[in-house]
Amino acid sequence: MMPDKSEASDNAVNESLGAREDDAMQDSVVSEQGASASGDVEGLNTPAGNSDGSAAADESDPLGFGDERMNAQDGEPDDEVGQLRAMLTKAEAQASENWDRLLRLQADMENQRKRAQNDVAKARKFALEGIVGDLLPVKDSLEMGLAAAQAEDADPDAIVKGADLTLKMLAQVFEKNNIAEINPVDEKFDPEFHQAMSMQEIEGKPANTVASVMQKGYTLNERLVRPALVMVAK
Repeated sequence: MMPDKSEASDNAVNESLGAREDDAMQDSVVSEQGASASGDVEGLNTPAGNSDGSAAADESDPLGFGDERMNAQDGEPDDEVGQLRAMLTKAEAQASENWDRLLRLQADMENQRKRAQNDVAKARKFALEGIVGDLLPVKDSLEMGLAAAQAEDADPDAIVKGADLTLKMLAQVFEKNNIAEINPVDEKFDPEFHQAMSMQEIEGKPANTVASVMQKGYTLNERLVRPALVMVAK
């Protein structure tokens, strides 16, 4: 007996509907699994403790120390500024003190320079004050000797004695002021202290020896003031 065509067609329709229901069920399961996974992911991304999903603390500060750390950072610059201001005040005070010292030192140096100039000027101006006081008695003695020589009853011997005393007084003045006489008779010629006026052959005199002194020389503190004018033997 041959199967009915209508019956075979109904079976095919039923199988097709069953396959569609199976596909629909699989899609539903996949969709639910996808939604669950998406919820889990969102739960991971949502900060803990915030049920409404609002922004929580910074991930770099999970323990919530951000405020305290910011306050500490905000306080450090104030401390540094205060220290710098204290250092600046101290430096300004030290600079002011050093400036005052410099001004006083410059004033002292200027006063010393002026005093030194005044001392040098006075020394030049009154350098001969001592020797002048020593020469005044010599001048008085010469004036008295000249007056005695001009008198009508002048005594030559007394005039000679007075002149000799005056010369001794002058020699004492020279000695007191380190003025030395150069009278190199019979000494070897010394061009540093002697000036040769002439040279002659003199019997009994060695060559290059001072035969006579035409004018005496003098030194002051061993420094030549005037050379002695001499005649030198050949």
